[in-house]
Amino acid sequence: QVQLVESGGGSVQAGGSLRLSCAASGRTFSSYAMGWFRQAPGKEREFVAKINERGGGTAYSDSVKGRFTISRDNAKNFMYLQMDSLKPEDTAVYYCAARRIHYPTIRNSDYWGQGTQVTVSS
Repeated sequence: QVQLVESGGGSVQAGGSLRLSCAASGRTFSSYAMGWFRQAPGKEREFVAKINERGGGTAYSDSVKGRFTISRDNAKNFMYLQMDSLKPEDTAVYYCAARRIHYPTIRNSDYWGQGTQVTVSS
């Protein structure tokens, strides 16, 4: 069993930065590929970024590529999302997800966090 808790959300002006954290409980964090997803009001949840068990194999959605950076610290059981050059369209609830063997997807993830709100004003 893995529990995921996101933190670091908040309100920021366009062009600003935020760093989201995802804390994982349990001793098997390093066995899970991880991902960040987001859901804006009235829209479906969408993929943001992913990272493999060892901290490599990163990939990003086109909308955040070059602005967001995903990373993880297996010794501390944390995953991060550094968000720079934020835009109003980045406003959403951000979720972290975990899955063994494969990258997590919207339809196939073993565990989800409760989400953290990010609001970007123009």
